[in-house]
Amino acid sequence: MLNSQKVRNLAPEMDPLRMGMGWTAEDLGKPQIMIESTYGDSHPGSAHLNIFVEEAVRAVDENGGKAARYYATDLCDGMSQGHDGINYSLAHREAITNLVEAQANATTFDGGVFISSCDKATPAMLMSIGRLKDMMSAIVVTGGVMEAHPLKGDLVPKDPDCALNELLTLEQIGKFSAQNEKNELPDDKLTYYKQHACPSCGACSFMGTASTMQVMAEALGLMLPGTALMPATAPELKEAAYNAGKQLMYLVEHNIKASDIVTMKSFENAIMVHAAISGSTNVVMHLPAIAHEFGFEIDADTFDRLHRGAHYLLNIRPAGDWPAQYFYYAGGVPRVMEEIKDVLHLDVMTVTGKTLGENLEELKKNGFYEHCDQILAEKSKLLGREIKRTEIIRDFDHAIGINGSIAILKGNLAPEGAVIKHTACPPNMFKARLTARPYDCEEDAIAAILHGKVHPGDAVFIRYEGPRGSGMPEMFYTGEAICADPELAKSVALITDGRFSGASRGPVVGHVSPEAAAGGPIALIEEGDLIELDVEARKLDIVGINGVEKTPEEVSAILEERRKNLKPFQSKYQHGLLKLYARHAVSAMKGAYMD
Repeated sequence: MLNSQKVRNLAPEMDPLRMGMGWTAEDLGKPQIMIESTYGDSHPGSAHLNIFVEEAVRAVDENGGKAARYYATDLCDGMSQGHDGINYSLAHREAITNLVEAQANATTFDGGVFISSCDKATPAMLMSIGRLKDMMSAIVVTGGVMEAHPLKGDLVPKDPDCALNELLTLEQIGKFSAQNEKNELPDDKLTYYKQHACPSCGACSFMGTASTMQVMAEALGLMLPGTALMPATAPELKEAAYNAGKQLMYLVEHNIKASDIVTMKSFENAIMVHAAISGSTNVVMHLPAIAHEFGFEIDADTFDRLHRGAHYLLNIRPAGDWPAQYFYYAGGVPRVMEEIKDVLHLDVMTVTGKTLGENLEELKKNGFYEHCDQILAEKSKLLGREIKRTEIIRDFDHAIGINGSIAILKGNLAPEGAVIKHTACPPNMFKARLTARPYDCEEDAIAAILHGKVHPGDAVFIRYEGPRGSGMPEMFYTGEAICADPELAKSVALITDGRFSGASRGPVVGHVSPEAAAGGPIALIEEGDLIELDVEARKLDIVGINGVEKTPEEVSAILEERRKNLKPFQSKYQHGLLKLYARHAVSAMKGAYMD
């Protein structure tokens, strides 16, 4: 018997209450399907999701089920930047997960279509599916990516780091803003860029956390093949939402639960895809949290092990040249998987009811790649130049890099680990000795950079910004302030127990664990300490005190003396969600989930 029908027998009020919403007597006996989304006027990634909600509802209702709409509107990291609102960003991932759990269990459903687009919403939906893995069948629909805005004439920025400056995307705004602060960019140009960087709904058009997590959802086998990261305005995305609702009814009919699909092999596949796309460092935090809900443990070393030797293929911003919309035009997740299929588990089950290997073969037969090639040809005409698929997604044998995209660093500064996206780091900073400039909040660090108090060869520390410190906000603006100065960009590292935007560039090291609020070594750093960063050796160490090199034993002894004078951390949040999150959040390296 279906879960929903069992509950009907236990709750006599269920039938009349549902009929009060316009349900018929016939509807009551059908499979009950939850259509959960983050729809709301909170940001472009969610404002259009109602379109896909209605398509999923229609598909369920036309294929033997009865759909019920539920909403858990998410927040936007971009709108939260620059003020304390960003501190809620990661905590609200947990809030959404808890809300969806409550909504699903309070009524009980047989299946769910989960619809989202952005940074915390998609991880939250995947975590929710993990919590409900044995209760219901599940499928994911993502709201795609916004298109880039074309620039002409003197509006085209002269950015040597980007080969396609005529296409404007949101991740450039932080850098432009920093240039404006330093009087290097006029107000009118900054205003124009700000008013045209988001020309449509959808996730931001670069391989930041939102785009990366859409890809991860498909890589885990929870989306229909080839449907992640479509342009938000593409008619194919609306069709994909309908097909997802229809496919969910197949999963319900055959009693295929999320637990039958997502395994440890699924997570290993996702990590390999993450390496191939040079995905956001935030995935090092989100995937372990998702795995935890499914009953698996992924540690930081798993990422480092799988990324070593992995071929990095994707030329998408911020590490590459092309806006994220071109990912789909080049063949999307299936194309990436085709290129790296020798290192994937092709026998894993997916929401199609078939294995990953079977899905890839079917896509080749049904004309998927020819369709993508046709769109790419059309975009070539609009751009006025021929665009080859391999300019966007490289062949395996012609990879951009062959050592993945991230590295996990450890040492006396980060005993539990820290993460760096080495594909966005200047090669000269792979091994560097730096002078510590510690700050206890991001605001002080940004001010120091913009007012010339940070110099080449410095390591800017921002601490007390981890999960238990302030909710683990992004240090995006600080990184962009460094990158806006060519001298600092090639010689200054940013090291923090906070996290970064998926758009962050440069030698930025995040998730330093244990964090300062938990008494980690990062809390003991003082002005002038010598820091050694070694990406190849995976090391992050304190190697000197007050500008003088010391032995490891001497450093350890000095840090112990400093610890005696370290005041216990006192959170400024003494009530509400952030109090709860700070009290219960685990280490960033374990997923920063609430335990």
